[in-house]
Amino acid sequence: MIAPIREIPAHIRVMVHNDITTVSDVERRSYDFPWSHGVFRDCLLAGYHCTVVERVDQVVGYGILSVAAGEAHILNLCVDPMYRVLGYGELLLDELLRASECAAVAEIFLEVRPSNETAIGLYLKKGFRNIANRPAYYQATGGREDAAVFSKVMKKTR
Repeated sequence: MIAPIREIPAHIRVMVHNDITTVSDVERRSYDFPWSHGVFRDCLLAGYHCTVVERVDQVVGYGILSVAAGEAHILNLCVDPMYRVLGYGELLLDELLRASECAAVAEIFLEVRPSNETAIGLYLKKGFRNIANRPAYYQATGGREDAAVFSKVMKKTR
């Protein structure tokens, strides 16, 4: 029997270029149709809010947020499959929400596969609501999968 991974304190930091290979590896272990190394590089170059979560100097997850025109969009939030259900996804989401507040955005959006019940549970817990469906949004084995669109209205800062 494999012993469960012990929860160890983690910290959030800014993603840097040297993280891209590790982040790409986490992405490939997590998805059948992962983002490429170049997409992560382009997100950094575009100035998106890119963060990683580390535990014992090991990147175990990442989040990418785009902010423009008073809105934010969570483009990617992922935790390595070996480290899921330890709170790292919530830690990353909290950081993306904090960054959105600092940017004074009115609303934050994201897409999620309807089959990803764990992620949906976290988004609902954090005050997101399902507002729409995007047909055939995600590539999937044997075709396409819809995306559930979620949003969260941010608190007014004024």
